[in-house]
Amino acid sequence: MNKLELKALGKINLGLDVLGRRENGYHDVRMVMQTLYLYDQIRMQKTKEPGIRLSTNLYYLPADENNLAYKAADLLMREFEIKEGVDISLEKHIPVAAGMAGGSSNAAAVLFGMNRMFSLGLSQKELMDRGVTLGADVPYCVMRGTVLAEGIGEILTPLPAMPKCHVLIAKPPISVSTKLVYEKLDSHEITEHPDIDGILDGLKSKNLKKIASCMGNVLEKVTIEEYPVIEEIKNVMKENGALNAMMSGSGPTVFGIYEEKERAKRAAQKIKDLQLAKQVYVTGIHNARRR
Repeated sequence: MNKLELKALGKINLGLDVLGRRENGYHDVRMVMQTLYLYDQIRMQKTKEPGIRLSTNLYYLPADENNLAYKAADLLMREFEIKEGVDISLEKHIPVAAGMAGGSSNAAAVLFGMNRMFSLGLSQKELMDRGVTLGADVPYCVMRGTVLAEGIGEILTPLPAMPKCHVLIAKPPISVSTKLVYEKLDSHEITEHPDIDGILDGLKSKNLKKIASCMGNVLEKVTIEEYPVIEEIKNVMKENGALNAMMSGSGPTVFGIYEEKERAKRAAQKIKDLQLAKQVYVTGIHNARRR
């Protein structure tokens, strides 16, 4: 196989709880992750010339070893002493630095692609084990679907599929550092925890309203203090028919869960009219796991 085209899917957190901080600085989390049908397009091509060449449609993204997609290819090339090279073209659509695991999803897709293209014979679990060395979200992005993530995000348990719904995504024109958000968060000060068990019950019973009502993210308090626009976007979504709205990951992306596509579209237009966000998408969930 000399060529591959892959979709690197974004994610949202239906629930994000932080249970404590480890001595090494990592946080113990309990999260419900969901893949969205919003994706970056990745094209990979084998070359006789050794090495990795990465190109991207965004001028401000690194196209070297500072890019997670590059790191993923390099990891397997070194381990398996691959003598040939690979060209990787990355067409970004998932908002960058937005709490949607765009970089991690790119890395997961490249791991998957390298495994196929060079016939490395690695299982999904073996790809996930390697992925965690690149970032805590990478194993999830290899697995995809509706998943409970624990530990630092690497202990993954597949969950019943999320009921079909429409998801409104809005990213305000700011970038948030995940590292800084977690550094500002003191788990001892968290007084309100999201109802993760309630979300799990809602998934089991396929009750979208129950899932939405139990959503919560302990990182919101930290990020919204810095960027009140996040709260504004949440309110517009709720006022315009969302079952609930929440910040994804460490932000600043906000998503709303809708039963009706038309309501999601109207809310999207309202957010644009108010100039709260330029990157606004109405999409759906993606439950198929990677094969």
